[in-house]
Amino acid sequence: MNSIEVDIKAIKFPLHFKGKIIKGFGRGSKELGIPTANLPIEDYEEQLREIPVGVYYGFANVEGLNNDKVYPMAMSIGWNPFYKNTKKTIEVHLIEKFDRDFYGKELKAIALGYIRPMCTFNSLDELIKAIQKDIEISKESLQTQSEYQTNSFFTV
Repeated sequence: MNSIEVDIKAIKFPLHFKGKIIKGFGRGSKELGIPTANLPIEDYEEQLREIPVGVYYGFANVEGLNNDKVYPMAMSIGWNPFYKNTKKTIEVHLIEKFDRDFYGKELKAIALGYIRPMCTFNSLDELIKAIQKDIEISKESLQTQSEYQTNSFFTV
């Protein structure tokens, strides 16, 4: 695993993101078994220059999903070096099982903390294990920040 150094102190939390869910590369559900909701980056290009690439944790909701319930999430911001992507992405994994896609629905996310930098892996299995660890870290970290589940950002 090769990683990129990150100045975590430079990140001004919380980070807010919102947008209509778009199709990504189609790997989250199919190849990894960890579906993500992808946000368009065009509205965030300036903000994304200021924040480090990596994996974050926080809360998110999808319009109309279970009465706009707010879920814990893990979020990747970056190029996904394992897949050698050249375009930066914002990919949100809601920590809950769903039996449908949410393309075209509005997603709102608040990132509250940083888990790890972007890195590449030697195998798909290593990548999946790292993402599963990210999800566990997200769940643990969010237990003490549940007040953000009722943040007005999710209801406006």
